[in-house]
Amino acid sequence: MCYSKSLKDFFLDKSNKEKMIMTKKVLILSSSPRRGGNSDTLCDEFMRGAIESGNEAEKVFLRDKTIHYCTGCSTCSLHGKPCPQKDDAAEIIEKMVAADVIVMATPVYFYTMSAQMKTLIDRCCGLYTEMKNKEFYFIVTAAEDDRKLMERTVDTFQGFLDCLENPTIKGVVYGTGVWHVGEIKDKPALREAYEMGKEIE
Repeated sequence: MCYSKSLKDFFLDKSNKEKMIMTKKVLILSSSPRRGGNSDTLCDEFMRGAIESGNEAEKVFLRDKTIHYCTGCSTCSLHGKPCPQKDDAAEIIEKMVAADVIVMATPVYFYTMSAQMKTLIDRCCGLYTEMKNKEFYFIVTAAEDDRKLMERTVDTFQGFLDCLENPTIKGVVYGTGVWHVGEIKDKPALREAYEMGKEIE
């Protein structure tokens, strides 16, 4: 294969090589039931920042996927076989295993994560041991103005990470004081999500 001179120069340039090596796979899991909702909007801003800094980013909007509850059949955990349920969970979990960075975003419902997110986490039973050395970011939004009241939700994410090998929490975006769609747009969290995504390296 013959490259043009400019393309050869690109690959020979040390700084460009370093940039290519530093590119990370970023997987954003948006569990809002509202497309364009407050936590989903923060996901978009995070993704924009991550892409602008040269990373490969993908957002999965969980409401678009069919993810059944874990039935506790132990097919995966005891017998090492794929989950017998035929839905979208396996594809998403494989993306989690392949990602360098995982962003988990949820609105706060009754001081915990959404059912969509918890259902996905429960379905990780078969492959969670393969999620090693991942960097995690959390995005949480709530009508409450007090961040302390949102810590329970972050703690539930931490419970998942406690089961993984060598995870690192890199940051948390708190979208406080938002309830109805669009209320996040004049909040500092919007910029924080963008900047946090842009800082991935």
